[in-house]
Amino acid sequence: MKFITSQIAALLGGSVEGDANAEIWKLCKIEEGVQGGLSFLANSKYTNYIYDTEATAVIVSNDFVPEHPVKATMIRVADPYLAFANLLKKYNEMQLDKKGVDAQAFISPTATIGKNCYIGPFAFIGENVTIGDGVKIYPQTYIGDNTTIGDGTTLFAGVRVYQNIVIGERCILHSGAVVGADGFGFAPTADGKYQKIDQIGTVIIEDDVEIGANTTIDRATLGSTIIHKGVKLDNLCQVAHNVVIGESTVMAAQSAVAGSGKVGSHCIIAGQVGIVGHIEVGNNVTIAAQSGVTRSFPDNVTILGSPATDAVKQRKTYIYERNLDQLYKRVDELEKKLAKME
Repeated sequence: MKFITSQIAALLGGSVEGDANAEIWKLCKIEEGVQGGLSFLANSKYTNYIYDTEATAVIVSNDFVPEHPVKATMIRVADPYLAFANLLKKYNEMQLDKKGVDAQAFISPTATIGKNCYIGPFAFIGENVTIGDGVKIYPQTYIGDNTTIGDGTTLFAGVRVYQNIVIGERCILHSGAVVGADGFGFAPTADGKYQKIDQIGTVIIEDDVEIGANTTIDRATLGSTIIHKGVKLDNLCQVAHNVVIGESTVMAAQSAVAGSGKVGSHCIIAGQVGIVGHIEVGNNVTIAAQSGVTRSFPDNVTILGSPATDAVKQRKTYIYERNLDQLYKRVDELEKKLAKME
């Protein structure tokens, strides 16, 4: 599919400097530009590439002043990075614009399917499932009984959604995600074994949530595991039973929240973070990679380490730890001097 630069500028609310009729049919990196390609310049580290790029057009900031001639057509916008992100979104929407129900999909007669949906081959839709308008369900996806999926949500190939789950509008669940598996609940018995505690709650995922590949969100023992609107979970994350994650919080890969833990809104959780159960992390909290969070924290703090603590104090501790060998030598020398004096 081809576009001309003036069309792209109009779409992005920008202006053209150069050939307004130049044809664009692909997106590319500025350092790997090719004819027909559109790139962007948002980081000053890449400025030198704009003078030699073979890309037909480059999205730049309104205040960008080139130091040398630029042969590519420039599309000027307020924020090149955001503009290119919006362009990628629209491009991806066109790429994934699928509709229709494949003959090899199974849909229960009691299920309700909205308008303009896509349901791929070997997808399974259980009893009393409600699927909104414009939902895309890719091949080999399983939707359990009594589940509701809101308008515009996409479930990529191989997603598993258990029974009685609620998923909001415009959500994205990537391949291998599992929603609604049993929480990890077992009671020790007198004979040294474990009695399973049946998990009969649900999972509620609100609007505009994205769930990465092979991420798991467990159903509650009672009540609900809740992922509030705008949350973004990376690949390989674990959200345990009865966890609540606040609005617009982001969690990077291999991080986990244990049972009944609560994480506030607008938090940033880096990779391989572990949060123990039954504690509360406040709003606007940043947790550094590989931290172990073992107690509750208030709003607006940055924490790191295991056990996690205030980032400023923890960095000082790291410095002391790195100098322990020198400190030991100094103390040893002082002790020897004191011994001689005695």
